[in-house]
Amino acid sequence: MITISEAITTIKKAENDADKLIEDSKTKSSEMIDEAKANAMEMVETAKKEAQEEAESTIFDAETNAKKEAIHISNQAKGDVEDIKSKSSGKVAEAANIIVKNVL
Repeated sequence: MITISEAITTIKKAENDADKLIEDSKTKSSEMIDEAKANAMEMVETAKKEAQEEAESTIFDAETNAKKEAIHISNQAKGDVEDIKSKSSGKVAEAANIIVKNVL
């Protein structure tokens, strides 16, 4: 049979083991929470960085396309001006003849 002293010692050991288990569980829980917070912050920072990079890429693409369109419009306008110049040059002689006839 177990003596009272042995029983008390066994109970005390069980209590100490339980206290140690509770303390270890609290420590582990705290570590898990800290790790989860760190992971969440890292994920948020990664998402922000990716969003910033995507926004910069979209802006760059839009600017590039706008420049190409502006060059196209400018070239088209230059061509139109040249057409108008060439058409009006041919009519200068005719206009001069009309002016000379009206003056004389």
